[in-house]
Amino acid sequence: MKWCVVIASPHPETMFNAVRLCNKALDKGQEVSLFMLGAAVDYEQISNEAFDIKGQVAAFQEQGDFYV
Repeated sequence: MKWCVVIASPHPETMFNAVRLCNKALDKGQEVSLFMLGAAVDYEQISNEAFDIKGQVAAFQEQGDFYV
């Protein structure tokens, strides 16, 4: 199955969980493309200790298609 996930929210928990879901889908053998739009393109500044968005994105980029 092919997945396309679009994140436009600047909310750290929402972004973290969306990227984590993408990583889980990749782990299950799915094909996933992830797009960051609007305020979400600043994910590196939004990332924090509680919600390591940068770490999740880095893991995703090893297998998935990532677009900012």
